[in-house]
Amino acid sequence: MSLSGRVALVTGASQGIGHACALKLAQSGAAVAVAARNQEKLNQLVHQIANTGGKAAAFPMDVADEEQIKTAFKAALAQFGKIDILVNNAGITRDQLLMRMKRADWDAVLSTNLTSAYLCIQQAISSMLKQRWGRIINVTSIFGQIGQAGQANYAASKAGLIGLTMAIAREVASRNITSNAVAPGFIETAMTAGFSDDFKQNALKMIPLGRVGTPDDVAHAVCFLASDEASYITGHVMNVNGGMLMG
Repeated sequence: MSLSGRVALVTGASQGIGHACALKLAQSGAAVAVAARNQEKLNQLVHQIANTGGKAAAFPMDVADEEQIKTAFKAALAQFGKIDILVNNAGITRDQLLMRMKRADWDAVLSTNLTSAYLCIQQAISSMLKQRWGRIINVTSIFGQIGQAGQANYAASKAGLIGLTMAIAREVASRNITSNAVAPGFIETAMTAGFSDDFKQNALKMIPLGRVGTPDDVAHAVCFLASDEASYITGHVMNVNGGMLMG
């Protein structure tokens, strides 16, 4: 699955799934624009990619800030000339039972997890339409498919991301642009590290494959959807959950 000659932009690339996606895309031959809030971590990632013969550049960006998104995409397009592959991965949680959830925590999660994807797609789509080739890949979640107590904001944002994925797929399919989502299950990342041991043990019991997923498991799926081999797949939600949700 060679991505030689392609340019990818990955949000939330400083750690976890986004970090793994950036590395895998670079290993597959793509030049990678890595975006996140943490400049130092982005610089380390760019250095790591360069050390393995890849090409990457860092673009500091808070996806909750529309102007920062516009500035970062403009800079990435100026440096690389195009964006072929967009991976909307940035996400946060602000967990609380619905009756106690503050409006600010609802708004923050929806803005970061869902609105940012719409804004990033808007910035990347012109390049894809011009060249009549593109891959939009949104990282959603199993909890956007089955819900989760205490995560009404997170589940709503991730379910919305699935709807956005399908709507965009229908809008741009005639231009040879695909739009797909990857729905991770329980993946060992900084975001899940804070979960209680009881939660982790109960989750493990629900996974037929009997193990927690890794960021690389998700990155492999993202790279496949970014490739020519996935050219006839669009509007699809690829589950990467060890069998936790089937059907």
